[in-house]
Amino acid sequence: MKIAITTTAAALVAAAAIAAQAPAPSQRAPEPGAWRSFEGTFSASGQHQAIPTESGRPALTVQLSGAVAITAGEGLSRGFRGEVIGFDDGSGVTVLRGVWTDGHGDRIFSQLKGETVATGRRIAGTMTGGTGRYAGITGEYSFEWQYVVEAEGGTVQGRAVGLRGRYRTGGAAK
Repeated sequence: MKIAITTTAAALVAAAAIAAQAPAPSQRAPEPGAWRSFEGTFSASGQHQAIPTESGRPALTVQLSGAVAITAGEGLSRGFRGEVIGFDDGSGVTVLRGVWTDGHGDRIFSQLKGETVATGRRIAGTMTGGTGRYAGITGEYSFEWQYVVEAEGGTVQGRAVGLRGRYRTGGAAK
């Protein structure tokens, strides 16, 4: 009886030791091609230029750069330098290209579309690829401009909130 209890106790101790070494489910790397969610903010400043159009609404170019802060989710750096350049043809639709660069120089590239860059307007992005640890990344995200302030000389400053999206790596098909 004493041998059976000792053997059982040893088996339980060994099982507990093995279980303690296994990563918790939230710490395990996702399977290749699995979707991962993220949230964050984007604060930027830059320049815009405008020309009049026949509709009375100006056509605009905009170039912004600033901080992208990832506040929730795993697998992405917590901070990026975000850069965006885009065009609004005066009809209220904006087309932009963006790049997020992390502290190691690895990049995520995006195409963005949405309403004219202004307070309360939404923008949607599609991640189209990356470099370094983000090679093969695909995904989608959106955000809303909490405020956009325009000053003399074409200077623009803004803060985007509700940055939410999902991505996957490994070049998986969309």
